[in-house]
Amino acid sequence: MSSALPARQTMSIGEVLAQLRPDFPDVSISKIRFLETEGLVEPQRSSSGYRRFTGDDIARLRYVLTVQRDHYLPLRVIKEQLEQLDRGMELVSDGERTVTPYTAANAKSAPQDEVALSRSSLLEAAGIEEELLAELESYSLVRAGRSGVYDAHALFVARTAGELAQYGLEPRHLRSVRSAAEREVDLVEQVLAPMLRQRSADAAGRAEETAAEIARLTTRLHAAFVDAGVHRLRSR
Repeated sequence: MSSALPARQTMSIGEVLAQLRPDFPDVSISKIRFLETEGLVEPQRSSSGYRRFTGDDIARLRYVLTVQRDHYLPLRVIKEQLEQLDRGMELVSDGERTVTPYTAANAKSAPQDEVALSRSSLLEAAGIEEELLAELESYSLVRAGRSGVYDAHALFVARTAGELAQYGLEPRHLRSVRSAAEREVDLVEQVLAPMLRQRSADAAGRAEETAAEIARLTTRLHAAFVDAGVHRLRSR
């Protein structure tokens, strides 16, 4: 991706690394060079042959690293998304979401709703076979959107289910996990109902914060109970 910025407004690869490491501790110069080799970023070259990165280059790198870390997308899929954005297109949508292109201003953290995958891309990104995905769908653990595309939640569930399958846990075993989660959602709904009835911007904001905090606490409590149960098994 080229830029008309003068050289004094560009950064060296070391300066880029310093900017990215607070959010991506594992990033390295070799990683950035690898992404360049794969065609995901195209820094300028100084007259001496050194790489010079623009603000858009850094935003592009943040986008790639964020989607890799949070959504486990393979580089091929990420490259296809970037090519669509370079052509001024939106990424695949299921009719309910729009995708915010990466820019120097907004690409520090890619919204999770940006992920929209075809069935084949989901299988590749999650590292699972068609048979497992079909079984997950039969138990309503994974669902496609109205246009047949899958979001970040579907990808996370599919990938996690694939990892659990290595231990002999099948989708039918995971229904109890989903049921427990749905009961926790019911608890959140009971707390939020009075706030949502107020129908004001302030109430909506408080409801959103409250929902996030209750979700965090119930998840922590759930993990504590599981840890305690596993400890008892080990102590037998």
